Amino acid sequence: MLAAVGLALGSAPALATEAMDPRELSLLWGLPFLGLLLSIALMPVMAGHIWHHHYGKIAAGWAAVLLLPFAIVFGPGAAAQEAWHVLVQEYLPFTTLLLALYTAGGGVLLRGSLVGTPGTNVALLAVGTVLASVMGTTGASMLLIRPVLRANAFRRRKTHTFIFFIFLVSNIGGSLTPLGDPPLYLGFLRGVGFFWTTTHLFAEFLFCTVLLLALYWAIDSWAWAKENPVPPVTGPRERLAIEGWLNVALIGGIVGCVLMQGVWQPGEVTILGEHIGLERLVAIGAFLAITCLSIRFTPAALREANGFAWGAMAEVAKLFAAIFICMAPVLSILRAGLEGAAAPLVALTSDAAGQPIPWVYFWLTGGLSSFLDNAPTYLVFFNMAGGDPAHLMGPGALILAAISCGAVFMGANSYIGNAPNFMVKAIVEEQGVRMPSFFGYCAWAVAMLVPLFILVTFIFFR
Repeated sequence: MLAAVGLALGSAPALATEAMDPRELSLLWGLPFLGLLLSIALMPVMAGHIWHHHYGKIAAGWAAVLLLPFAIVFGPGAAAQEAWHVLVQEYLPFTTLLLALYTAGGGVLLRGSLVGTPGTNVALLAVGTVLASVMGTTGASMLLIRPVLRANAFRRRKTHTFIFFIFLVSNIGGSLTPLGDPPLYLGFLRGVGFFWTTTHLFAEFLFCTVLLLALYWAIDSWAWAKENPVPPVTGPRERLAIEGWLNVALIGGIVGCVLMQGVWQPGEVTILGEHIGLERLVAIGAFLAITCLSIRFTPAALREANGFAWGAMAEVAKLFAAIFICMAPVLSILRAGLEGAAAPLVALTSDAAGQPIPWVYFWLTGGLSSFLDNAPTYLVFFNMAGGDPAHLMGPGALILAAISCGAVFMGANSYIGNAPNFMVKAIVEEQGVRMPSFFGYCAWAVAMLVPLFILVTFIFFR
């Protein structure tokens, strides 16, 4: 998958001497990212056989389309440095965390007579939404997606359930603590108080959660009445019980490792010219160790009963390697602010008097988080708003709330807005359930989420 990156990285220590000024980048450097997005969106529909057998090669091709011209224009060292930075600082921490959560979550089995009635489904989505702020959107998604799949296995109309699962559990649910979603964790690392989001985003979280659950209940009740399903008869009702408690403990260990990186900062080490915090290396090692422990000590029968397979993890790992590389120039352009190619967009964040506009921060952070990684997008606008956590938690609290809500909430607008979105889609499809195409899912988001976010704008950010 990373063969093209490997070519650029082969001489990284020797060549990574040039410095690339983000102010020099034009918007044309975003074309490979656009091409990759269109491939993800269109090829599964228009050339499904080719895509499903060669998506890794296609994604690597778009990474090469970016890196090779980049090396020609800015020098091989700059291309190597950029790719190596993405690999060490972003992709490896992201993938190892995801791998650990995917493996441990797939080793927790919720047994019992769960029947996917509208009431049961609402309860499952509500529990997952609350858990997302405790164990992260990815952890809650990996823990609950398989029970929701099993509960609704007898239903014919069930795609909407997994769409709302992504809306709530994989995104909006993670807005109350830094553990919930990576953007808020970055804010925590920059000095935002641990419980600041709990107190300042609770109203927005509750408003969105209640309205979406009510909307889901109405849609699922209509679908239930329309299909009039017959729940499976399996004898006496089985009480709910959890198997795989080792993996529950391992998920707790993962959450602890994430929190550790925010409170333990022993210094940096240099790997082939790239400085990385020692705590991040320790976390990467811990995530890999947790993955190995889960594989070694989880009975195969339990994973089989859970419908566990590695295909979804492989797909996410390959595609997001190219996504991280291809979106790097776009994020660099945004970081250049008023001196970069996106200056007209950046200028919208302030009024004529130079005062920040909350609703613009909400929509710009959210709109870009819908397609870029929401964590660095949050950081771009955090710094654009001044970057002083004391000011942003005090007089600038409304701006910080707007940035935080935009990054977390609007990650639900597309499959690539937040990592668990794509992973939930892959797991659901792995179990034979048809999910909307990329643009089909975006249409659901426009119909269900955009009106909700307009209400949020008028109620909270005007």
